[in-house]
Amino acid sequence: MAKFVINEEFLQQVETLQVLIKNNIAGQFGGNHQTRNFGSSCEFADHRDYIAGDDITKIDWNAYARFEKLYLKLYLDERQMHTRIYIDASRSMDYGKGNKAEQALRIAALIAYISVCEMDKVSIYAIHGKSVEEVITAVHGKDMYLEEIGKLNDIVFDGESSISDAIIPTTVGYGDGLSVIVSDFLTDSNYEDAIDYLCGKRRDVFCVQVLTRDELNPKIRGKSHLFDSENIQKTYRRNIDRQIIEAYRRAVEYVTSRIRNYCEARGANYILATAEQSVGEIFLGRMFDMGVVK
Repeated sequence: MAKFVINEEFLQQVETLQVLIKNNIAGQFGGNHQTRNFGSSCEFADHRDYIAGDDITKIDWNAYARFEKLYLKLYLDERQMHTRIYIDASRSMDYGKGNKAEQALRIAALIAYISVCEMDKVSIYAIHGKSVEEVITAVHGKDMYLEEIGKLNDIVFDGESSISDAIIPTTVGYGDGLSVIVSDFLTDSNYEDAIDYLCGKRRDVFCVQVLTRDELNPKIRGKSHLFDSENIQKTYRRNIDRQIIEAYRRAVEYVTSRIRNYCEARGANYILATAEQSVGEIFLGRMFDMGVVK
């Protein structure tokens, strides 16, 4: 990446957003958070506010001495959920002034933060070609998140990506959390099998389609020479008129409807985000429309 997308300023925004949406959005990221008990292992994970009726033996009295407020120590549980986030790292994701690649990183970082605040483990992967590259592995707790999340800046967006060929051979865990795919889904390759595979593993599946405003509503007109961003051998020379633009818009509607309907038919969640939106607009505005945030 040309610049650091995941920086201190962005992480401050993420923490503010998490405070606003954590109670409403928890159900989006798996259905077990409301009833799952934290473990009694020796590995400390995080704090939360004390609530009347909590086990007083888990109160952090050192924290009380410092802040004059009761906090509970939380420890990792063997049944801890595992959020796995897959970022399409193809060249087409780096297209546009709004930069879909940067937006994909921001979305992944926010979902990861919400997950660690829900006491889940988080792993983030980059999809290159037909393989999955581990970027962050089994992060848990805010401290570890802050240490590791900057690795997203090192992801290189290039070449093509085959989502199904990359994800299906990997170990994803059975019924132990959320799987997120962040992509423009502008591909001839198969992604449906990956969704079916993850759903078959009883994982909660969440697809985030990221497109630029120009891709959704192109402004180009007149004689043009266009190239496929993932394969420069594919070119298109035409006089771009209103008829071609209308045909293009119908094609984009088909692409977005295809992934949206496929997710809905399998009980997976889907949102369409533009590269120019803030993550706040995506996760508050869009999910408010979906009825997730109330």
